[in-house]
Amino acid sequence: MATPDFILSLRERVGHELLWLIGVTAVVLKGDDVLLVRRTDNGRLTPVTGIVDPGEEPAVAAEREVLEEADVVASTEALVWVRSTPPMTYENGDRAQYLDIVLRCRWESGEPRPADGENTEAFWWPVAELAALSDMSDDMRARVRQAVSGGVAVRFER
Repeated sequence: MATPDFILSLRERVGHELLWLIGVTAVVLKGDDVLLVRRTDNGRLTPVTGIVDPGEEPAVAAEREVLEEADVVASTEALVWVRSTPPMTYENGDRAQYLDIVLRCRWESGEPRPADGENTEAFWWPVAELAALSDMSDDMRARVRQAVSGGVAVRFER
């Protein structure tokens, strides 16, 4: 599901006004590889990302999003980065800004595939070769690098 029902309900009331939302980035690792998906909305490669539902724990949201989007079962291991993203405007005019919670996750089972229509591809990619991906933003690379090298320390944006 691309847009959660609670956001659709809010949009009925506030239109395109800026919404402050909580997002998760699930950096799923399997050995030296990271799970990547190609988004249908912009064609870019990213780790699995999603919106935390009201009352949902971020780790649960990350694991849910990985299963929904890539048909992979993952377990959350560590919180590695918390930061506010810049405000963004979607093609339809909706504005949002996210408190992004980056979580390192461990692959448990499943072979990646685009499972819910939000992505056109889902696959494993060697972490050491992230620089070779021209269709992945520096921001997304930084999220993966932080998950790989962050240990148990959390990075807070300042």
